[in-house]
Amino acid sequence: MLRQRVLTAVILGPLLLWVVVWAPSSVTVPVIAAVMLLGAWEWAQFCVKNTAARLVYVAFIALVMFVALNVGASAAGLSNLFVIALLWWGVAFAWLTLAPLRANKLLAACAGALVLAPTWLALSRLHRVPASGHVSGSMLLLFFLVLVFAADVGAYFAGKTFGRLKLAVRVSPGKTWEGVLGGFAAAAVVALIGAQWFALPWLPFLGLSAAVVAASIVGDLTESMFKRHVGLKDSSNLLPGHGGILDRIDSITAAAPVFALGMIWMGVL
Repeated sequence: MLRQRVLTAVILGPLLLWVVVWAPSSVTVPVIAAVMLLGAWEWAQFCVKNTAARLVYVAFIALVMFVALNVGASAAGLSNLFVIALLWWGVAFAWLTLAPLRANKLLAACAGALVLAPTWLALSRLHRVPASGHVSGSMLLLFFLVLVFAADVGAYFAGKTFGRLKLAVRVSPGKTWEGVLGGFAAAAVVALIGAQWFALPWLPFLGLSAAVVAASIVGDLTESMFKRHVGLKDSSNLLPGHGGILDRIDSITAAAPVFALGMIWMGVL
């Protein structure tokens, strides 16, 4: 499994780097949209069964993304959409804590819109931040992805090496509190480098990064909860060693609105 994960990452890593760092927003934004719609196709399994219904659900998510794009055209609308996304993630955290085994297909369908549309909007707006000094949209988006990936990698290896105390046994039995600490430690190193690179106040930036990592854990567990409701181990087998699109972006979905809102409050976005 680890060999497959590494091989897939080696193949896709350069492509991701090109899309994020060197491609213009006219390319990056549609690519992000396509990834979200692939995620919508996988998410549809949580609430509908047949192919036609899944296609309708993907079209529904595309419509929600279009509406979010227009509402988010204003500064107030953008902030409000991200606040709504954070409220949803608060609901998701309560669901994970209080009733993780309770399934609700209607809520799952609504959750898909609250998960995928704000993620697309956040990533897209980050990439379009005008360059100023060391701050640019491509670097902000790259930093965000590296921060979340570092937390995932730190959690994976710390959990494998030291993991004893289970984090959420009813949702994702393999995750441990030791893994969480390893993820925060790895992310802290990346955050300190980012604060220096972007010339931003290190303490608020470190706090924001910690909030991003905490949100990424909730995103990861939430997707695991929905998969458990329908008896899935992976959202698909599209990415060898990694599962599906949702299995790769689950942490990003909760973290992206947090980071984007933090960038708004810090006057960057």
